[in-house]
Order: sequence, then structure tokens, then C-alpha cells
Amino acid sequence: MRVVSGIQPTGNLHLGNYLGAIVNWVKMQDEGECLFFLADLHAISMPHDPATLRAGTREMAAALIASGVDPDKATLFNQASVPAHAELQWLLNGTARMGWLNRMTQFKDKSGKNREGASIALFAYPVLQAADVLLYNATHVPVGDDQKQHLELARDIAEKFNHDSGTETFVLPEPYIGQHAARIMSLRDGSAKMSKSDPSDMSRINLADDADTIAKKIKKAKTDPEPLPETMEELEGRPEARNLVAIYAALEDRAPADVLADHSGKGFGQFKPALADLTVAKLAPISERFNALKDDDAAIDAILAKGAAKASETGAPILASAYEALGLLR
Repeated sequence: MRVVSGIQPTGNLHLGNYLGAIVNWVKMQDEGECLFFLADLHAISMPHDPATLRAGTREMAAALIASGVDPDKATLFNQASVPAHAELQWLLNGTARMGWLNRMTQFKDKSGKNREGASIALFAYPVLQAADVLLYNATHVPVGDDQKQHLELARDIAEKFNHDSGTETFVLPEPYIGQHAARIMSLRDGSAKMSKSDPSDMSRINLADDADTIAKKIKKAKTDPEPLPETMEELEGRPEARNLVAIYAALEDRAPADVLADHSGKGFGQFKPALADLTVAKLAPISERFNALKDDDAAIDAILAKGAAKASETGAPILASAYEALGLLR
């Protein structure tokens, strides 16, 4: 199994990022060959500040390493350091079809009413996503509900490329079905995802937060006056309560129903301190390592450079096969 997955280098990672994606990355690296990249080329499809992107890429790398992604087990690199990603995207642009890209829902969502003013990169970035995985002949790609359409497009492009060229250049990647990723919501609004863009810092737990800050945020998290019930069905209509139970369950790697079995009948005056203690215990080692790593640019750059060299070596023969299949001299 060869798994390829990327993450936007937004910086300022929070508990939602950790439990929603990074925990599964750490598990994957013990199950097969993994290539994990920071999607900095994707980031420039939208308006951005160069200094912020550069810092966010390094910060994201530090957070991944602090969270348990091991550069000696997995190949960790930033996308822009492997030019073959952009190179293969151009080759695949000849295979992808306008109709396919016009159906991609994320372009419609991100461009909004200003489709004519959106960048070509925003329109074509699903082709780059296809190149990201086809470059390495990935057998599996972890996908959430919002990425299934992109994996289907990658398979369509690979299949058409192979058919048109009469070759078997690309492997058709399958979705990676691992442990269900936790969906962590805002501490201020249980109906909205935890996000770094929320203006209230109290809405999220950052990986850089110290123990006192974590405990304070959980203590002040929005809840309701009812005690915890015995079943998940009884949490319907109580989004904040459901979210705190989901966080507890994800941190302990247990089912939410099991958490309720232990804490049913308790009010949040009892549950919140237990959740705070658990969160601090789980995040303290990560926060400590992250804060030590995030300002060591030289160490981070060395790790990313090593990963980029390995990724380039892995992708080189596949890129060469794509050139040959298209009859291009190089």
C-alpha cells in the first residue's frame, strides 16, 4: 500500500486539525508507505501573503512532527520543493476536460459570485490534486466527504490518459478507509466546525496553547444546563454537548457511546474538568515539542528538503513514463 495525502499549510493548528486528520496520518505511517505533503502550491490558488505562507508551511511541518508524523517512517515534504507535481499537472491538463472541472463543487464555493475574477489556478487545482497522487502511483488516498469528488476526478484522468495513450502509465488510486475522522466543532457554536478563521480564540484549542489556557477554554465552552444522557440519540438537538463528548471520545480513541456510559447523569460542572484534564494530558507533550520546533527554521527546512529529495526520486520514473506515453522528448 502506498498512501499519498496533503494538507493546506495554514499554520496555527488546532484540536480539530489534530483529531480530524493528523491522528490518522500517524496511524497510517505504520500500515504502509506514506508520502505526506504540505500543499503550498494549492495555497496560491487564492490570494495570499507570501511571508504568511512561508511561515505557515514551516509551522505546519513542525506541528505534524510534534504530533507524531515521523520523517524516518513517512516521506514529509512541501509540494513546491518537488517541481514534478506542477510538471505532471501540465501533462494532465491535456487529458482533463473542461466539463469535468466545471462540475467541481469546491470551485463554485470558493469563487462565489465572482467566477470570472477567480484565478485559473483555482479552476484547475483539481488537476494538480490528481497529479499529486498519480505522480507516485498512490494505491490509496485518504478522503473526507468533501474530497470524494476530487479522487473520482483523479481516477477519471488516469483512466483516460491510459486509454488515450494505450499504456498503463498510472495506477487508479482507491479511497483509504481508515478510522472515521473526528469532526470537531467550535467551543462557542456546536453547529460550526472548529476553525482558525473564527475571530474568537476561545472557539478553538490551539496546539500551541499551554495547560492553563486549554483548561480555561474548556471551562468556558458553551454548553446547556441538562446533564449528560445515557445514549447518543438523546444528544440530538444539543450540539455543544455532543461536541464535548465527541472531543473526549476522540482523545481516548473510544466510541462516544462509551463515554456517555461512563459519564451519564453528570452535569458539565463535573464533565468539563475531566475533559480539561484529558485534553491537557494528551496535548501537553505535543505542545511542548511543537513550541520547541516551530522556531527552528533550519531543522524544519532540512527535514522538508530530505523528504523532497526522496519524493522526487519516487516520482521520477512515473513522470518519465508520462512523457514517453505522450511522445514528448526530454
